[in-house]
Amino acid sequence: MLRRLLVLLALVLAPIGVGPAQAHQQKIAITTIAHNPRTGMIEIVHQVPVHDAEHALRFQGTKNPDIIGSEASREAFGRYVARRFLLMVNGDIVTPDYVGAEITGGSLWVYQEAPAPAGEATVRINSQIFTDVWARQENRVNIGAGTQVATLIFHAGDPPQTAALQQ
Repeated sequence: MLRRLLVLLALVLAPIGVGPAQAHQQKIAITTIAHNPRTGMIEIVHQVPVHDAEHALRFQGTKNPDIIGSEASREAFGRYVARRFLLMVNGDIVTPDYVGAEITGGSLWVYQEAPAPAGEATVRINSQIFTDVWARQENRVNIGAGTQVATLIFHAGDPPQTAALQQ
C-alpha cells in the first residue's frame, strides 16, 4: 500500500519538477585546473553538458550546431570558452592554448593548457561560461589535485577570485 502511494505521488509530482525546457539544461559547468609536473604545464579541463554547449552556440548565432558530429562545432565552443574563462597567473593575463575536446556520455570535455611558472602560482580566475545564456548558471572551478583542491564558485556578474595552485 505504501509502495503504491509513493509511486502515485512520484507520478503526480514528476511533471511539476521537469518540463520540456528544463529537461536538458543543467546550468552547471565544472572546470579543473592542475599543474602537470611531467609536462610543466597548467592543464585546464572544462566539463559541460553537450546540450548546454549547443544551446550556447545557438545563442551566439551559430546555426544548427552539432557538438557530437562536428569538430567545427566543438572548436567553436572551445573559442566561446576561451572568451568566457579568464585566467591570470602570478598577476599576468594568460591565454591558454586550446588542446582539443572530446565527448563522454552527455558531457563535452574541453582541454586547454598554459606554461606553468616555477614554484607555487597564484591564479586569478573568472569563469563566466554560460552566464550570458542563463542568469542562474553556476560554474565550479576546482584548483589543484588529490587532497589539495580548492573550489571556487561563480555566477553571472561575479568578480574574479584568487587561489593558490600547488606544484
